[in-house]
Amino acid sequence: MKLRRPASQSMPMQASDKKIFSVLFFSMFSTITGVGIVVPLLPVWAHDLGASGFYIGLIFGAFSLSRTFFLPFFGRISDKKGRKPFIVSGLLAYALISIAFIYAVDITSLVAIRFVQGIASAMIMPVTQAYVGEITPRGREGLSMGLFNLSTFFGLSLGPLAGGLINDLFSLTAAFLCMGVLAMIGCLLSFFWLPPVSQEHNRCNDGNHYAKWSQLLKDKDITGIFIFRLTYTICIGIIWCFLPVFADTEFSLSSSSIGVLVMLGVLISGLMNAPMGYLADRFDKKLLSVSGGLIIAFSICSFVWADGFYDLFLACVLFGIGGGTAMPSLTALAVIKGRDTGSMGAVMALLTMAHSLGMLLGSLLAGFAMDWFDLRNAFPLGSILMIFGVICFIVCLGKDKENNKPAGYST
Repeated sequence: MKLRRPASQSMPMQASDKKIFSVLFFSMFSTITGVGIVVPLLPVWAHDLGASGFYIGLIFGAFSLSRTFFLPFFGRISDKKGRKPFIVSGLLAYALISIAFIYAVDITSLVAIRFVQGIASAMIMPVTQAYVGEITPRGREGLSMGLFNLSTFFGLSLGPLAGGLINDLFSLTAAFLCMGVLAMIGCLLSFFWLPPVSQEHNRCNDGNHYAKWSQLLKDKDITGIFIFRLTYTICIGIIWCFLPVFADTEFSLSSSSIGVLVMLGVLISGLMNAPMGYLADRFDKKLLSVSGGLIIAFSICSFVWADGFYDLFLACVLFGIGGGTAMPSLTALAVIKGRDTGSMGAVMALLTMAHSLGMLLGSLLAGFAMDWFDLRNAFPLGSILMIFGVICFIVCLGKDKENNKPAGYST
């Protein structure tokens, strides 16, 4: 591998930016932990309410559908109006939505609540990532985004485990209450400790120098990053939506055991994000992303051969290794594109759109596979799609141009 940037060429983050980074990190961690608490519980709960595979997929898909629709709006307007208002409002909405879950009594209400929750998520994820991208020094994109991704991965790994334990020891209502409390903690941290919008604009562009949507959508690098993230998240959607049902119906595993399985992939990915982000700043980001994608494809296929808890355990670990290898490099490439185009929020919105569409397609495709064929068939489908995503990524990015400013953008 070719060495890309010596450490001496990267600038350290300023003290004020470190404070902002810490607030965003802990706000995101507390929120994602709360969301992760209900991940292993929703599919089983919906199944007990009589939902078919399609409707279980729809419950997860409603969240992704609304988030996908609103992401471009919130991503672009945060480029112009600032990040803090959207982050605080989204976190507050998450806290209120968690209370609504307690009063849901049928499949229709669950779908509606998840739809509204997706809108709140569209206000948080790309805006927070864009904020981190703006305070990241050049040459440290991989490490900074790798460290920030720990907030998501650790939250999602701790959340499912905590959710299983809370449900086993207390009740489903207690799990939803915990989700609300954690979201409110993130809201308060962001409200009191993030600087006002006026100070955000002192570090951003002046509000006039943005790449148009047509320019962003035609950019081959962004297309490759988008497709890779899309197919990777389809695999996540398949695992999150139907691994709990698969483990419950095929192997009669407890809620705690299911929580451990759902936790493993994101935990392993989280542990790898910082060291792989460090490597991404020094080596070929494209090669690291491709390597991770191939590991993901193999791991998804290995669920088909599972005979019990330990086989599922190993498949989840391998999936985490693949994601931990690929994602720091991929998000670093997105930060570079966002900075070069003056459209950090819009680029991060596109990246999160890929995530949302992937969760939607993954849950729906797995639902159809469950209803029409056999639940195991959903997993090799994910493997095939991941290989397709890797091929598209290679073709779109072509030669490594990550250190050059792309042509064709108005400034």
